[in-house]
Amino acid sequence: MSEPAVTGPSVAASPGPESPGSPFFARRAPGRPGLAMFLNAGDPPLAVLPELLAMLDDSGVDCLELAVPFPDSPTDGPVVRASAARALADGVTPRAVLDAVAAARPGLRGPRIALLADWSHTVRGTDPGDFAAAVRDAGCDGLLLHGVPPRLRRAHYDAVYRAGLPLVTTCYAASGPDVVAEAADHASAYLYLVAHYGRSGTAAAWDRERLGAVITTLRSTASVPVAVGFGVRTGGDIALLAELGADAVVVGSAGVARIEQARAAGRDPVEELRTFVSELRAPGPAPATDGHERGIRS
Repeated sequence: MSEPAVTGPSVAASPGPESPGSPFFARRAPGRPGLAMFLNAGDPPLAVLPELLAMLDDSGVDCLELAVPFPDSPTDGPVVRASAARALADGVTPRAVLDAVAAARPGLRGPRIALLADWSHTVRGTDPGDFAAAVRDAGCDGLLLHGVPPRLRRAHYDAVYRAGLPLVTTCYAASGPDVVAEAADHASAYLYLVAHYGRSGTAAAWDRERLGAVITTLRSTASVPVAVGFGVRTGGDIALLAELGADAVVVGSAGVARIEQARAAGRDPVEELRTFVSELRAPGPAPATDGHERGIRS
């Protein structure tokens, strides 16, 4: 996977509306990372989004990273891509996603919603300010923009800041110092630290020492929580990231796979996810290590 576009303005910007008091992961207990769940909107169906959010609330999940589904994502593996395809086959559109969030939002107490949108499939051709305002007005708490062309980043990210919509920024553990610094400078919702290169749902080895060092750097420079994703599948993985200093973790493919399994078996996907979250919250040993390299499946 190529170096991600830093999701922040390309020039110095005014401080975002969320500061160190960001509501993202504010409910996390001392010593325990916050928990974000990635899901494609529409898988499970949008009609159950209120029930799904209520379950996440009851289960102590801090954030739903809700993706507007788009086809053939170059950074996602087969599990997430199949999930997006199911949602698209059911007719899920960006407008339908925002309408579903707006309908579900009034009953939501704890979890925050960060909308993930792909520029090419979802945003291209729209006015940046109009899009940012629509996301804000639907009740989303933050926005992660994926794949914005370099020449258009400034207009889109400036529009997000003007709309008062907090930004999720991204960088890799292997990113260069300038990319890491820019991600820290412009994050106003949370900073998503991608643990390794590759597609989601694929096997990869990563360097524990490097990851720990980047987490330490980001926590000293970012004004918002640092959430680590790619490779978080078990309570043991979460325990390890807690040791390394992560403020939060992002669980993606592992949860999406449980939805796929539930649907194939005719089980309730919301209850399947409830069980999975309980498993993640259960204490468990950190994965075994061999030197400073550790293999994790995302």
